[in-house]
Amino acid sequence: MTGGGRVTCFHELMDAAHDAPEIHQHGGQSGHVPIIDVNPRHDRALGELKEMETRARANVNIPDPKATRYNNRSTVERVNARLKDGFGGRHVRVRGHAKVFAHIMFGILALAIDQLRRHMP
Repeated sequence: MTGGGRVTCFHELMDAAHDAPEIHQHGGQSGHVPIIDVNPRHDRALGELKEMETRARANVNIPDPKATRYNNRSTVERVNARLKDGFGGRHVRVRGHAKVFAHIMFGILALAIDQLRRHMP
């Protein structure tokens, strides 16, 4: 980001490996809403409760807002993985902010072109 601007973060998105009371508490204290996939940790009752809630939401056709944000997170992670694995984002061999930024932007440009080519008739 240029111009010295700041980004305001409202959510913390994490997978089930980060489902711990300490992490939930820290997110709440910092003013962020932690969105963390529930990890039943071999608690069969919790797993069944989660499954029942999912079925109930599906029956009344009410999407879970946390699930929607979590799915967006998954989409971003897929893009990041493609950038790293196929478009030079994993091994950046230049120094300096401007050069690294240019290197990553060329990778994102190539990724965008690749996606457009995949979805063109």
